[in-house]
Amino acid sequence: MNTSDKTPHVVTSKSYTAVAVNCAAKTGEWIKSKLGQYISLNIKSSMHDLVTEIDKGAEQMIRRLLLTHFPQHAVLGEESVDPGKDAAKRALENALQEEYVWIIDPLDGTTNYVHGFPFYSVSIALAHKGEVIVGIVYDPMRDELFVAEKGKGAYVHGSRMQVAPEQQLGASLIASGFPTERERALPANLAGITALAPQVRNIRTAGSAALHMAYVAAGRLTGFWELNLNAWDLAAGSLLITESGGKVTDTYGKPYHLGVRDVVASNGHIHGSFIEALRDAKAQG
Repeated sequence: MNTSDKTPHVVTSKSYTAVAVNCAAKTGEWIKSKLGQYISLNIKSSMHDLVTEIDKGAEQMIRRLLLTHFPQHAVLGEESVDPGKDAAKRALENALQEEYVWIIDPLDGTTNYVHGFPFYSVSIALAHKGEVIVGIVYDPMRDELFVAEKGKGAYVHGSRMQVAPEQQLGASLIASGFPTERERALPANLAGITALAPQVRNIRTAGSAALHMAYVAAGRLTGFWELNLNAWDLAAGSLLITESGGKVTDTYGKPYHLGVRDVVASNGHIHGSFIEALRDAKAQG
């Protein structure tokens, strides 16, 4: 048998995952230890888009740990990219020229973190030739680690995750957010909230897209949508959801890829009616 024809992915993905888990856990604990101690608070794209030295320090920590193990890999991190959609698009395109790319959000939910609201996370994904093969979201406040490997399922607390069973929008708990981009994304997202609120059981807007995605994977939310997000917000969560039996697309129903910025994620059962409601409200972006 010619072993040279075999891809090393199946063998080596365990080490990728182990390193990512270690990075997320160490970084999350450091972030938690600094809660309430940030010194500088700066504005990025708008007054609603914040960054602290904790975000930057966390990204450097993850970057150093990853490159120690995988020096040939590319790393795409939120805090190393200039604010704005165009800069994010260019950075993603450049990163994806490499075979392996780590896509990280060192602190997803900075506004929550700044205010002491305990809903934020560390998000780490690994893409191979543009396809996400490892996804980690870590919530340091609850010490919850959400882990997925392509084709191997998704887990939290060591237990296999499964998306929520709801079949209809009316029985669904869904989540969204308030985009930092005020001209297009925020009005469209608000239109979606207005349209969907009477049609679903309730809506949550807790302020961390990565954790919202992890909660869809774990069956705690039936669905999630938001406009004007980035690859580092969505990459890890997208794999968590698909490996838990759910569905992730853009707001028009086209398959998710790393360039998608307007996202709909769900347990799959409500996906069609979810997108239809956004379409009827002209809230697809």
